[in-house]
Amino acid sequence: MSPSAAVRRALRVAAILFVLAGAPVGAQQQFTLNFRDTDLRQVIETVGELTGRNFLPDPRVRGTVTLISNTPMSLDAVYEAFLTMLSINGFVTIDDGEFTRIVTDQTARQLPSPTSAREREALVTQVVRVDNVSATALVPILRPMQAQYAHLTAIPNSNLLVIVDRKSNVDRLIEVIEAVDREMVEDVEVIRLNHAFAGEVVQTLSAVAQASAAAAGGAPGVQIVADERTNSVLLSGTAQARLRYRALVAYLDEPVEGGGDTRVRYLNYADAEQLATQLQQQFGGTGAATAAGANGAAAPSEGPVMIWADAATNALVISAPSRIMQSMMSIIDQIDIPRAQVLVEAIFVEVTDEKAAELGVTWIVDGSDDDNAVGLTNFSSTTRGVVQLGAAAQGDQPSINAIPDGALIGVGRIRDTGTSWAALLSALRGDGSTNIIATPHVTVLDNDEAEISVGQEVPFLTGSFTATGTSDGAINPFQTIQREPVGTSLRITPQINEGDGMKLRIEVEQSSINFGAGGAVDLITNNRTISTSVAARDGEILVLGGLIDDQLRETEQRVPGLGRVPGLGWLFRARSTERVKTNLMVFIRPTILRDNIQAGVHTSRKYNYIREMQRLQAERPVQLMRGETRPLLPELEEPDRTGEPRSEADTPETRNPDDGD
Repeated sequence: MSPSAAVRRALRVAAILFVLAGAPVGAQQQFTLNFRDTDLRQVIETVGELTGRNFLPDPRVRGTVTLISNTPMSLDAVYEAFLTMLSINGFVTIDDGEFTRIVTDQTARQLPSPTSAREREALVTQVVRVDNVSATALVPILRPMQAQYAHLTAIPNSNLLVIVDRKSNVDRLIEVIEAVDREMVEDVEVIRLNHAFAGEVVQTLSAVAQASAAAAGGAPGVQIVADERTNSVLLSGTAQARLRYRALVAYLDEPVEGGGDTRVRYLNYADAEQLATQLQQQFGGTGAATAAGANGAAAPSEGPVMIWADAATNALVISAPSRIMQSMMSIIDQIDIPRAQVLVEAIFVEVTDEKAAELGVTWIVDGSDDDNAVGLTNFSSTTRGVVQLGAAAQGDQPSINAIPDGALIGVGRIRDTGTSWAALLSALRGDGSTNIIATPHVTVLDNDEAEISVGQEVPFLTGSFTATGTSDGAINPFQTIQREPVGTSLRITPQINEGDGMKLRIEVEQSSINFGAGGAVDLITNNRTISTSVAARDGEILVLGGLIDDQLRETEQRVPGLGRVPGLGWLFRARSTERVKTNLMVFIRPTILRDNIQAGVHTSRKYNYIREMQRLQAERPVQLMRGETRPLLPELEEPDRTGEPRSEADTPETRNPDDGD
């Protein structure tokens, strides 16, 4: 024996104090145990030496334990204390003939009950036939009961189980299979209906089954399912339970007196008039009704089909045989459903910068009275100034509207005889900028078209006419004017797809009056139009289109030869420059409103935004009208989500705008 082994043995013996307490010879020995943080395998060896048992510990049985007794114990009490210590630490003992196995709790369920060693250790292969349940379904139930070396396979075609394991464990698995593989006492019964509708009958029977189960304090004893295609009721349960419900089905499947083939169906979301026309086209009218046969071909129906709509109640009145009626009800159930809504917000952003400059000199020489030379230069708008200068020389009143834009400076000499001359300097500088953001938004049902238009009717002069009266010589001038819409319009048709995607057919138009840097004869309008189809996701901002335009125009007019004279050439030419920069973008953001809660959130946001703007204005007094108050929207009342009517005490008071702040 090595010194280290001798030391460990001495410690184990020292840990056990033999207390004879003066007992006579032959009396049962008493032991006092004192194991403090001792290795578990050493404790197992010590208890084996005391009790004479042969222990086979599993390799996973490790750790340190503490086992202390303050009073002497018998040998049986020592072994019971040892078993309790193992249980506390997650280990158990299994008596296996001459040996006692010590294993973990998880491994214990995989070990068979003890038999003879030779019979227990024999490795066998067993084929077990399963008659009433699926062999494949038993594999995940039985596999946790086997050790890792064992094998279990199901053969689905013949419904067999192949088990490879120790003989004792195979016997245990066979007992479990026999307990599970029992003949089912439940069956499925199909009852075909002749007059009633399977869906309505099942709804009534299910309510009866739920009430009976609630009274008995358990689950329903029968399962009831409707087959709408064959208008049948399927019953699943015990024979006694099925007998009761079979009688109820026979009672409910009775023809209704006074024409049971006519029904009134109230619609919640679909349009009755439109749906009546479509159903009439599908199922035919009097004497021409058809129904789908078993092979899919058209077969004559059992009678005429009549459908008409009552617009006042949005209801359908249907007269048809039971099978046709059942098909119609199924179609209506799938069409008459709540549709989601889409809130579409368009964003128009336009930034425009315009600059224009004109500079030119115009000359006029008139010597026609003395047969002298006549000369005139014509540069852009300065010619109008020459005409008005000539009118002033003749003593006429010049027209203000005919004077060109900008500064017009004239020098010269105008006289009755001789040669008259004049020089006109025309100068113009103009700057114009535009910054427009328009956000029209509209809410529309799925697959419906919506349009919003916000703008003005702007008058445009199309013609003028002056008529002189024949009797008194009165002048009757008049003008013809045509009004054109100017503003923002949005037309959209959404189509919601699976998930949060949608397809949008969009037509957007934004028009405005152009206040440019240069003048014009009449009003100039800017018009932007986009017509497209796009795919977008819920809440996603998508760009529809845009324009980035940068234009520069330079114009020079001059008298040939004289316009290029160094130093004096500017007196005989005119220049104009125009620079236009335009940045235009159109965005769109669709939001799906699937229920009234989402619609209420977005409505409250817009409502409170407008109300806050009014509230800020309401803080300022009304000018020149003391005591008057500004209009203010009432505070938005939150809806009652419980579905119960709101009592008068729960209703918040709505502030009257006339009461002031």
